Amino acid sequence: MDGTTTTNGTEGTGLSAKGTRLNRRGLQTRQHVLRVAVSCLATGGPESVSANLVARQAGVTWGTVQHQFGDVDGLWAAVLDFVAVEGGPMLDHMPDQTDLAERVDAVVEMLWRALDLPISRAIHQLRTALPQDRGELEVAFPRTARAIAAWDVHWAGAVDTAFAGLDVDRVRLARVRAMLPAAMRGLRVEHGMSTYLDIEEARIGLRDAVTAYLSS
Repeated sequence: MDGTTTTNGTEGTGLSAKGTRLNRRGLQTRQHVLRVAVSCLATGGPESVSANLVARQAGVTWGTVQHQFGDVDGLWAAVLDFVAVEGGPMLDHMPDQTDLAERVDAVVEMLWRALDLPISRAIHQLRTALPQDRGELEVAFPRTARAIAAWDVHWAGAVDTAFAGLDVDRVRLARVRAMLPAAMRGLRVEHGMSTYLDIEEARIGLRDAVTAYLSS
C-alpha cells in the first residue's frame, strides 16, 4: 500500500465518515485517534479492542469517533489503513542475495523484527478479537474485512517481490507465503514465554525447512 488508496475510502482523501472534507483540526484529530488506537491495542489485552476505550484514551467523544469513522467497523478499518501507511512496507528492505538459503534467511529475519513492533502487536490484538469465521467477519465488519483482505494482497506482493529473480516453484512459494506469518508469530509468542526451547535454533530450523521445500 502506498498511502494513496485505502479500503475505507476516507483515510487517503481526508474525508469524514459522511464524505465531507476535514479541516486541519479534523485531520489532526483523526491522526490522534488512530495513534491512540494503535497504542491501546499494542499495550493492552483483549479489553483494549474497544472503540469506547480508544475514545476515552484519546480524550474525544463518541460523537467525534462517529464523525470521523462512522462506527466501530470504520474505526478498525481506518486503523488497519493507518498502520499500512505509517508502518511502511511489510518487508522494509527487499533482500538482494542470489543464494536461496540467504534470501530465505533475510526474509525470516525481517519478519522476526517486524513482528516485535508495536504496530504488529496492535494488529495481532485486533485480529484476534474479531470474528474468526470469514463470513461472520464480512457481515459484522465489512470494511474491516476489506482492509484485512488488502493486507493479505499486500503480503502476497511483498513475498513475490522478495523472491523475485530466483528459480522457485510458484505454487510452493504461495504455500510458504501462507504459512510463514503464522509460523513466525508462533515463534514470537514462544519467545515471550518462560521457555526452555532455543528459539534461535527454531528459527534456523524454519529457515532450513523453507529453503529445502523451495529447493525441491
